[in-house]
Amino acid sequence: MSKYKFVAIDLDDTLLDKDLKISERARQAISRAKDRGVLVTLSTGRMYRSALPYARELEIDLPIITYQGALVKNPGTGETLAHYPLPLDYARQVISRGKSLGYHINVYVNDNLYIEKENPHSARYEKISGIAAQPVGDLSDFLNREDPTKVLISAEEQQLDALMEEFGRKFGANVHITKSKPYFLEFSHPLATKGHALSVLAGKYGVLREEVMAVGDSYNDLEMIDYAGLGVIVANARKDLKEHADYVTAASSGDGVAEAIEKFILER
Repeated sequence: MSKYKFVAIDLDDTLLDKDLKISERARQAISRAKDRGVLVTLSTGRMYRSALPYARELEIDLPIITYQGALVKNPGTGETLAHYPLPLDYARQVISRGKSLGYHINVYVNDNLYIEKENPHSARYEKISGIAAQPVGDLSDFLNREDPTKVLISAEEQQLDALMEEFGRKFGANVHITKSKPYFLEFSHPLATKGHALSVLAGKYGVLREEVMAVGDSYNDLEMIDYAGLGVIVANARKDLKEHADYVTAASSGDGVAEAIEKFILER
């Protein structure tokens, strides 16, 4: 029997193919792992509403990790296990600076997506997430009472790298800053990481750290890759990310997940 009892799987560019679908091979591997009593969940930077259809498709009955760990919620019962919103003051500083640079900004409140106005950046995000954004005008005026779950800035990668360095110096450990895609820079509560959320869920189900497998592809996966007893990076990830992995799959997104489950859980 496999030593791994809990598997956390990223969605975009890890489980999902270029068409945002789950391959039949991956679906069967996940189903067989669950049949063996292995706990399987999703761990994504996506909104809960955006991840929910995939959780239902895979019949996931564990809490899923969304917004990078800012919201952990059970798709079956609707119970929220954890919610770590970004403090309003930091969110407003991010919005102000992003706006001054002319970058597109997403704000997430109560699992809804808000933007200043529609543009190619918002259209791209809507296509990926399957969630319609709500234009509300000036986001600083809109966001004046409630802490958002997350703030995202979309721009060119070089621009975001500079902004990440700037805010890293400014906020320090008070804000978690990461990239989910080269063109998405995300700001959240310092506890809103996939690694922290995964450790909480493993504890909840009595699973030891060394019994956890995590599969991802991007910078926002690194905390859970580092936490897991077996950290898996899929083949399509960047070289610098693969250096963090215990195992790098030969297959790319979708079938890379299946490969890892087949090798380490189904032990084929």
